[in-house]
Amino acid sequence: MRLTIVGCSGSFPGPESPASCYLVEAPYDGRTFRLLLDLGSGSLGALQRHADLDEIDAVALSHLHPDHCMDLCGYYVVRKYHPTGARPRLAVYGPEGTSERMARAYDLPRDQGMEEQFAFATYPETSFEVGPFTLDVMRVDHPVPAYAIRVSHDGRSLVYSGDTGQCTTLDEIAKGCDVFLCEASFMEGAVNPPGLHLTGREAAETAERAGVGRLLLTHVPPWHEPDAVLTEAVPHFDGPVSLVSSGSSYDI
Repeated sequence: MRLTIVGCSGSFPGPESPASCYLVEAPYDGRTFRLLLDLGSGSLGALQRHADLDEIDAVALSHLHPDHCMDLCGYYVVRKYHPTGARPRLAVYGPEGTSERMARAYDLPRDQGMEEQFAFATYPETSFEVGPFTLDVMRVDHPVPAYAIRVSHDGRSLVYSGDTGQCTTLDEIAKGCDVFLCEASFMEGAVNPPGLHLTGREAAETAERAGVGRLLLTHVPPWHEPDAVLTEAVPHFDGPVSLVSSGSSYDI
């Protein structure tokens, strides 16, 4: 698999990156299959640096906060009004109520919404196949229904935390993965609300407990200095740790 960081800014787009969006690619049926993990605020523009919008095969949303899903509205416009014709329905996986949430976001009638452009599916309780990938999801700790996502292919695995506080389900789904793409939105020492986000230290401690191969820190808000988040993380994980940036890619 190849992971490309389209957007990694935490909670809202920053000057160096749009909000959360991650492109995962793998060979499939003689071509490259492209899966998006989240499509947050500002990410649709940056995505076009890495793939044609007609080349995306599926989208998996961790949760329905705007910094993780809102650019589906722009994608709706592309797929409905493209001058060369409407595009076929695109698979979009997410929490229960995703279709209704996106209809509200674009002020569409809820009984139709974006259903002609996207084939919405609620996450099942078991593993499921998306092209060449096997996906597993588990609920994590956030104020709205939110999921960590494990993407497996050809004996390798990527786990994306989505947004979460510390929880046992995050440890469970990350166990033994090759790459752990984990949010680190908070700083140690601040009065951080519970059940919302992780610090760099907490992300690293999760990676250590889960025995992951590599930790990639993401979702750092623009008001924090990313290197300070990295500094908090490094002593607490006995493996490679790095910050992601928009445009960077990783072979998994």
